[in-house]
Amino acid sequence: MASAPQRGLFDLVITSQPYNLGKEYEREKAIGKYLLQQKRVIEQIVKRIRPNGSICWQVGNYVKNGEILPLDIEFHKIFRRLGMKLRNRIIWRFGHGLHASRRFSGRYEVILWYTKSDKYIFNLDSVRIQSKYPGKLHYKGPNRGKPSGHPEGKNPEDVWDDVWQIPNVKGNHVEKTSHPCQFPIGLAERLVLALTKKNAVVFDPFAGVSSAGAAALTRLFCQ
Repeated sequence: MASAPQRGLFDLVITSQPYNLGKEYEREKAIGKYLLQQKRVIEQIVKRIRPNGSICWQVGNYVKNGEILPLDIEFHKIFRRLGMKLRNRIIWRFGHGLHASRRFSGRYEVILWYTKSDKYIFNLDSVRIQSKYPGKLHYKGPNRGKPSGHPEGKNPEDVWDDVWQIPNVKGNHVEKTSHPCQFPIGLAERLVLALTKKNAVVFDPFAGVSSAGAAALTRLFCQ
């Protein structure tokens, strides 16, 4: 990436980088060295984000000897020093995962959504979900009898879970490959639809099984 032009190349960056847990696709480092390596990658990306572009950085926890370090806290320091603006801290909650015996089992990860400026793309209508009470009407005031919600559904909010068809890719999940920590396409798809226009350039520096690339095809063929 260092050899690429230092100008706006990417409309959206979506990634889920290794968490420094010693999986087969990574080599565990001292946490300070890991964060320094990640900082170097992020610096290269920020230089190449377009002015109205976004970065979505999915992180979990670094766990060592039963003690957890929430990586989103450490990564936020890096992004903030580089001038990126945090728009949402999205909680992705999933129903299945590893079971802990000496603490509560972890069932969520975090997506940090940053923009480079205050002029950014956000297509709420592309990602609305069904309202809890569709068809509900105002019962008083000047709008009495009129629909109280948006006709196309509600804002999906900042907590995403299995209810909205974004489960963890485990076991017999239709997307499952040999990758041990797979990023679900549905998660990336919602980000692509909300944060890009058609024919945008979506980049994933830690591609894994290319879930972000598969999600980007959704926008390519959307009207």
